[in-house]
Amino acid sequence: MKTPKSIEPLVRDGLVDEVLRPLKSGKEAAVYVVLSEGEIRCAKVYKDVNKRGFHKQALYQEGRKVRNTRQARAMEKSSRFGRQQQEEVWQNAEVDALYRLAAAGVRVPQPYNFVEGVLLMELVTDEHGHAAPRLNDLELSREQALEYHGLLIKEVVRMLCAGLVHGDLSEYNILVDATGPVIIDLPQAVDAAANNNAARMLERDVNNLADYFGRFAPELLATEYGKEIWKFYESGDLTPDVVLTGRFKGSTKRADVGSIMREINDARDEAIRRRYEHED
Repeated sequence: MKTPKSIEPLVRDGLVDEVLRPLKSGKEAAVYVVLSEGEIRCAKVYKDVNKRGFHKQALYQEGRKVRNTRQARAMEKSSRFGRQQQEEVWQNAEVDALYRLAAAGVRVPQPYNFVEGVLLMELVTDEHGHAAPRLNDLELSREQALEYHGLLIKEVVRMLCAGLVHGDLSEYNILVDATGPVIIDLPQAVDAAANNNAARMLERDVNNLADYFGRFAPELLATEYGKEIWKFYESGDLTPDVVLTGRFKGSTKRADVGSIMREINDARDEAIRRRYEHED
C-alpha cells in the first residue's frame, strides 16, 4: 500500500521498510502493520491535534513534567502552539509509560522508536500470527474470566509498583495473545505519586475489570481489589508478589481535616514561591 505521509520520515531513516496494511483507526490514532528491521511490527500514528478534543485531559495531566515554564504557560492557553505542546506531552506520556512498564515486566507492547508523532512498537499476535483480538471481542467461560481477571489484577499491581496507573483500563484496550492479556493505549497513564486523582483512577480501572469479567463470573462483582491495592501502596507494602483477597475493610478513624487543609495550603504556598523564583 501507499506509505502514509506521517510514516515517510521513518522510511527515509530506515526504521520502516514497508507499510503492509492498516490495522485500525480510532479517535486518537491510526495503526498500521509495517515491516521493520526484518520483523512485522506496528506503527501508531497520532492524529492531528486539531482533530481531537482535550476536555477530558486535565485530570490526567496533573503531575506531568514539562520542559520549561514557556511550555507550561502555553499549555494553559488555548492557542494553537499551546495545544501542540499539550499534544506533545500527551504522546510522550504513552511512549514513556511503555518503556517504563516493559522494563518492569508488565505485559505491554514492546516499544522500539518514536519519531515525529509515530510510535513504532511490537505487533501483538494470537497463536496463528494474526493481530490479537481485543478482550471485548471474546466470549469467555467462567474459568477463563477468573484466570484473565487474576492475571490483569497482577498487571495492575506491577504497574503501580512501577509508579503508574493506566487511567482508562477496560476490555476495549486489552488485547489477548497466545499466552493471555496485553495492556495497550497508555497516553492517559498517570504518575501515582504526583496525581491527586490516581487512587480514584486505579479504583475505576479495577472496577471496570470486575464489571466486565463479572458478566462471566458474577462473584467478581463483589470484590474490592482497587481499594485493597491502594491501601498496600499507601502503606509502602505493595510488591508484585503481594497476596490480595479482594476484600477491603475501610478505616473508621476520623480524619484530621484541619491538619490536612494546613498541609494542602502549605504545599500550595510553596509551589507558588518556587514558581516565582524560577521565573525570576
